[in-house]
Amino acid sequence: MDAAGSQVADECAQYAGQYQNGFITTHGGNLLCSKIIHLITDNQVKSQVSKVLHECEQRMYKSVAFPAIGTGQAGQSSAKVADEMLDAVVEFARQKSVQHLQTIKIVIFQTNMLTDFYESMKRRDNSLTMELWLSMFKCKLMCRKQSSETKKFMISEKKIDLVTFQICGESQEKVDATESWIKDLILKEQFENTISDEAIESFDETQIAILEDLQRGKQVTIQLLNKLSPPQIKISGISRDVCSVSLEIQEMIQQIKSTEEEQSKAELLHNLVEWRYPGSNDSFVAFDKLTNMQLERAKMAKKLHLNVQIKKKNYKVDLNTLKATDDQGKTINLQRVIKDEGK
Repeated sequence: MDAAGSQVADECAQYAGQYQNGFITTHGGNLLCSKIIHLITDNQVKSQVSKVLHECEQRMYKSVAFPAIGTGQAGQSSAKVADEMLDAVVEFARQKSVQHLQTIKIVIFQTNMLTDFYESMKRRDNSLTMELWLSMFKCKLMCRKQSSETKKFMISEKKIDLVTFQICGESQEKVDATESWIKDLILKEQFENTISDEAIESFDETQIAILEDLQRGKQVTIQLLNKLSPPQIKISGISRDVCSVSLEIQEMIQQIKSTEEEQSKAELLHNLVEWRYPGSNDSFVAFDKLTNMQLERAKMAKKLHLNVQIKKKNYKVDLNTLKATDDQGKTINLQRVIKDEGK
């Protein structure tokens, strides 16, 4: 109140007893802000923070700064205050109706309280607060100009708001030490993994859509380094999410390799044996190469039947008689042609 000046003290005296919702609002006085919201202490920290946030949104304020409410004369535990304040902030930020309030700051002067607020953020698994830590790491510690050889996937970029820490201390040395401590805490939560494989070159819209879902649902960013040989995928973010996303990408790569291997085998087999079904005008049409391979494998394994699709209809093939029967009981004759016969 001393720093704000006598004008603010006079306003508080004027509005005393007229407060609504547990607070009154005055001008900023000598402080570098347009308004000051004065809370009437009731030890309900979460409720008070929530009311202030909604008041700021209603009045179309763009930013607000809180002290660690209740940790002074009210004597509340800083760990409890951290949980309640962050609960209120997270719940408010998730509301789709929020349009005006863009920046929420919590100003902490006592260094011992930083641990309580950090631990409170860490406990919020898969919540907005994890995105805040990730955004600070990316924006403060990882921002660098991308080289011409780095290409991002064509996926929607995740919207991550920048978190700003304002550190106040008795000396520059203590401020620098606190900054270094905060950076160390953030770095411990971060990990980066690079996957190199020729199969990445075969990624199409299907794989990109999966990567988009992974990036949207996990606390990671995904980049493609496609001019390297072999091409690479780089995953950066929260350690546990980097690990789980890396495993899913490895499975995608393995699936592509398996598919390409099957296609190669199908191509080879198609040069030796061709299965056909009736077309128009007494002609026969070759099955696609994968179905051709399935039929031939089943035949070689001496299976009795195999279910296939012909012209988008289901058929059950008798591999001994080479007859196919649909769901209505209609039967057609198939052909099995050995291509190297007579050579």
